[in-house]
Amino acid sequence: MRQRVHIDGRELEVSNLDKVLFPEVGFTKAQVIDYYVRIAPVLLPHVAHRPVTFTRWPNGVDGQAFFEKNNARHSPPWVHTVTVPSPGSTKGRETLEMVLLTAVPDLVWSANLAALEVHVPQWQVGAHGSAELPDLLVLDLDPGPGTSVVECAQLAHRLRERLVDDGLDPVVKTSGSKGLQVYAPITCADADHPSRYAKALAQQLSAETPEHVVWRMEKALRPGKVLLDWSQNNTSKTTVAPYSLRARPLATVSTPLRWAEVDALREDGDPESVRFRTDDVLARVEAHGDLFDVSARRRAPLPV
Repeated sequence: MRQRVHIDGRELEVSNLDKVLFPEVGFTKAQVIDYYVRIAPVLLPHVAHRPVTFTRWPNGVDGQAFFEKNNARHSPPWVHTVTVPSPGSTKGRETLEMVLLTAVPDLVWSANLAALEVHVPQWQVGAHGSAELPDLLVLDLDPGPGTSVVECAQLAHRLRERLVDDGLDPVVKTSGSKGLQVYAPITCADADHPSRYAKALAQQLSAETPEHVVWRMEKALRPGKVLLDWSQNNTSKTTVAPYSLRARPLATVSTPLRWAEVDALREDGDPESVRFRTDDVLARVEAHGDLFDVSARRRAPLPV
């Protein structure tokens, strides 16, 4: 069933609102749209100037999914789009037409496409539509078999100390899946600078505790260790946005944390303490504001 709705002066069509997209918890498309409308004040600042890659699950999280980078072809005329060079993995085209989610109606439109996850790069689009140098550093802490988010918290604590020593001002969030992600607002010398710095840092931490940390991607190396994934600083890659839903059975959210919560996690060892669903996240925002507000953090140059 299709119906037309008016939101913030825009008219758009939504459909199948009662369709269950997260069967394990009975979470419907209507609830997905409602969440993105309510979380918009803190989500939009983190994505508004970054071209979005959607992960779409038209038949729910138990069905087939697909990434969509060239997503502007579906968009209404009022959705902002930008032409960007194709990454090396995209065949047959030199550019992509990508969406910028800048307003609440944009989020409703994308949620209606069952774009459950929103992924963005670590760089923004400038005033003339060109890619600027990266303004964020990201390090993704992914627990291997036999480890959990608790071991990720232990590594995040070490990582924070190292970043602070280098003059950076890091923030942290859950991935919404199994691990944690540490970010820092930066300035850099060139587009590859964050990758060089992140790789060297991952190699250093792995060398210090090779029994606990691995920096290489091979799955055979990962049991009992946390992967410190530095590779998402590549300008052609994206990372799930803060406050994005994850296509996981419980409809969890990539949720900003206080560093005190990371410390409590590494000391008390309760993974459930950082597993948040939509109602939890909305309550946290009401209580604490945007814990991922990088605009309020010190933006520092990356060490060479």
